Amino acid sequence: MEERELELGSGRTHVELEGRGTPFVWAHGFTQSIAGENALGTDALLRGLPGVELVRYDARGHGRSAPARDVAAGAWSALASDLLELVAALGLPRPVAGGASMGTATTLHAAVRAAGAFRGLVLVVPPTAWETRKAQGDLYLAGAGLVEARGVAAYVAAAREAFKTRPMPGLTPELQERMLAELSAKSAPDLARMLRGAAASDLPEPARLRELSLPALVIATRGDPGHPLSTAEQLEQLLRAELVVLDDLTQLSRAREPLVRFLSGLR
Repeated sequence: MEERELELGSGRTHVELEGRGTPFVWAHGFTQSIAGENALGTDALLRGLPGVELVRYDARGHGRSAPARDVAAGAWSALASDLLELVAALGLPRPVAGGASMGTATTLHAAVRAAGAFRGLVLVVPPTAWETRKAQGDLYLAGAGLVEARGVAAYVAAAREAFKTRPMPGLTPELQERMLAELSAKSAPDLARMLRGAAASDLPEPARLRELSLPALVIATRGDPGHPLSTAEQLEQLLRAELVVLDDLTQLSRAREPLVRFLSGLR
């Protein structure tokens, strides 16, 4: 595995590369990072894919990359600019692009902006979007207000209580604490900017997505209101994609076979 620090327009960006073959650029989820995915074990879907050069990076404001400069810089459409710039900086020849949750949004915004930049899309646990987005955005705005008024520790405590009433299927208490550790490490201004940036974001308009003609694989789970199956089903229709539905995140390894098959067809 090779680590690099790139200077993009958004600032320092931490990148990790491993394997050889078809380039596959992966964007992590909101409040996550490369290290966070490793801690949660969700990286098992990605590591050691045959015939693939895996490129992972920490999005601006996340992990070891530079913080977002303002709220607008944390919007999903802005993160798409980083993805396109990173692909160009690394000289990747039409990679497959993919990501989880926020990473799905990053990938889709980049694809509608420059469809010719990618050879295929892998979209894992798509987030709330369109008609379901406002409720999620309101939660993020409330969270940002809490951070600004009472600090990161108060927000983490509230998130811990929210997990009890609104659990993510398959996320054990231990994994929840690993996820919360990512939040605890952030400064209050950085976390508030991230939350407000996410609250102001959505997936690209359905009409724009319908215009794409890229092969796409969508991997979704059931019963998670933050990543509703309805979004994945709409993406299946809009993109004419293959859809794999799992019961929860503990079954993510079951999606590895269709992922390997999908990537093999894009070589």
